[in-house]
Amino acid sequence: MRTKQFQLLTDINLVWDFMVDTYDWKNDCGRAAPFFEYAITSSWMDTSYSFLDRLWFDGDKVVAFVYYENPVTDIYFNVRKGYEFLADELVDYAISNMPHFGGEQQFVLFGGQQFIKDAAAKRGFKQVYEWDELVFDFKSELNYELPKGYHFVEPKDIDIVKCSKLCWYGFGHGERGNFVNWDKYDDTLEWTPAKSHKSSLSRILSPSPHDSSQYNIVIADNDEEYVCFAGMWWVPQNKLAYMEPLCTHPDHRKKGLASAALSLHYKRMKALGASHMTGGGDPFYQKLDYGKGYHCTIWRKDDN
Repeated sequence: MRTKQFQLLTDINLVWDFMVDTYDWKNDCGRAAPFFEYAITSSWMDTSYSFLDRLWFDGDKVVAFVYYENPVTDIYFNVRKGYEFLADELVDYAISNMPHFGGEQQFVLFGGQQFIKDAAAKRGFKQVYEWDELVFDFKSELNYELPKGYHFVEPKDIDIVKCSKLCWYGFGHGERGNFVNWDKYDDTLEWTPAKSHKSSLSRILSPSPHDSSQYNIVIADNDEEYVCFAGMWWVPQNKLAYMEPLCTHPDHRKKGLASAALSLHYKRMKALGASHMTGGGDPFYQKLDYGKGYHCTIWRKDDN
């Protein structure tokens, strides 16, 4: 057995392959591969501590990965079946080395990770919160029509800058008053927000190694303004349609746009061989007949 600290430029494919190989939706044993890659390549992710993420190997085979997402004090564990005996070592490493600023460190554990929960409990951690992230099983059918006055944008015609603008407002940035002055945008990519946002916004124009943005869905109104975006990470080895992100412009919500976008995802991805599609914990997904997915729990140490 040996360990290695994560290095972004050399290990992102290694982590992807490991998480694809060990993905087990039915037994809820950890995050899917797109979860980590989407985060590590996104503008909202603080990657400055990624060298603390650690891989465990048995020979040349990756058998465990301890890593954070957002915030950096949220710690995750993916472990290959048969290597549950590493639980104590993994938890000890997380406590001693992973970010824990201001006593904010917490473990995000899943239904099939009782061995990690037991190791955490022995060290004074307790479950403080839980929720379910729902999944749509393609044995069911998703069929919501697109409302009048809107249309799907052809994949070949999707404008990445217009998508960026939609996502900026769709995720509430404009509502907080700290937003990009999109009217002053020009083709040099010289954004005009506060300086602290300039580089992070530019990052979203760079595709990730396992990008499958050809399956993204964009809905526009009659003025060709983008109003709804539903991203898609296609993982054929897992028959997984990993939907991320999903947003609707505030001025166009409650009209059924997201439901229509997910329905188109269902049709396209099922035809490719997908068996299920991710969603989230919002009641919105329950209304679309999403069902059992991932049972997520938050564990904190008593003295945090």
